[in-house]
Amino acid sequence: MRQVFRHDRAHRAVRLLQAGCALAAVAALAACTEPAPAPTATRTTSAPRPTASAPPVAAIPWQPGTATTVLETGLDAPWSVVPLPSGSALISQRDDGRVLERLPQGGLREVGRVQGVVHRGEGGLLGLAVQAVSVPPFLYAYETTRSDNRVVRMPLTGVPGSYAIGDPEPVVTGIPAAANHDGGRIAFGPDGMLYVGTGDASNSASAQYPASLGGKILRLTPEGQVPHDNPFPGSPVWSSGHRNVQGLGWDAHGTMWASEFGQNTWDELNLIVAGANYGWPVVEGAAGDARFTDPVAQWPTDEASPSGLAVVGDTVFVAALRGERLWTAWSTAGHAPVTTKAFLDGDLGRLRDVVARGDTLWLLTSNTDGRGSPRAGDDRLVEVPLIPAQNTRQPG
Repeated sequence: MRQVFRHDRAHRAVRLLQAGCALAAVAALAACTEPAPAPTATRTTSAPRPTASAPPVAAIPWQPGTATTVLETGLDAPWSVVPLPSGSALISQRDDGRVLERLPQGGLREVGRVQGVVHRGEGGLLGLAVQAVSVPPFLYAYETTRSDNRVVRMPLTGVPGSYAIGDPEPVVTGIPAAANHDGGRIAFGPDGMLYVGTGDASNSASAQYPASLGGKILRLTPEGQVPHDNPFPGSPVWSSGHRNVQGLGWDAHGTMWASEFGQNTWDELNLIVAGANYGWPVVEGAAGDARFTDPVAQWPTDEASPSGLAVVGDTVFVAALRGERLWTAWSTAGHAPVTTKAFLDGDLGRLRDVVARGDTLWLLTSNTDGRGSPRAGDDRLVEVPLIPAQNTRQPG
């Protein structure tokens, strides 16, 4: 049965900072850690570089409506939800490695378990992505194993109500794993490349070490090859100096956004530039240090702990775990200044993921992951309507 909840709280906007530039100090802490295992695939192939040269799109920011509708209940530590063109959606469960199908008419069924998943702490079955252009389509998954974090892909067969996954094949292996800071978000960009957000696996120096895949955003072909136009020849690294990336998305201008957990002071929303260094662990948050790229927005850690990220037009939505709210952010041209505003403050508890679905957002709560306070029916898949914020003054 659908349940409807209402809210009327929103936090006032937070405005922050400039976007820096310059990549440097990529190797600043190279001597502080051992090399992580190299990625399994290193062949190169041509691929277009994402650009912000798309025709201008009118910046009409969107915001959540005042009613939320519970679509599904009884999920166990869900981590990622991926809508399919067929009307179904796939949901990952972190601890047991199961992939569930949410049927177009409602209801859940098991698609299968991803082989090799080992849950420990924040690790397990994390992000999902679907490459629908291939035949058969592949389901991509970010998983923690006994030895590493890795991305695998599995053939996705069937139709709504009968989807199944085949045996996994590795796309990239050797991503550092630990009980904390495992990253885990994966997404296909507008260029058709696969982007992977990793964490520093509790070894902060690895974020600055070029040979480590920890604390990075990676860019790969769907087969796991290194595109020829990546910023560092032969390397899957797209950007470095990250602590724990768990949100990836692109706006109407082709600009890439990423959400990132800070440590004790600042969580970050970053505009991602190929080859840029975002400073961790030398700096946390905006430091005005010319060697690093500053976040375009930041929040105290008790107001965010940002995980999944979705973009509708020019509006960015960020699911917050510890902050228990949905942040919105927007700019007029895909760059700073950025205005942020909070919604659903405390209404649903911890929020792990957010995705756009037509004229709505779908949210995954994360109250059964060992850090939340489960409520009746948790964890849940929740639908929120989108409405244009026509009376919201645009920044700049």
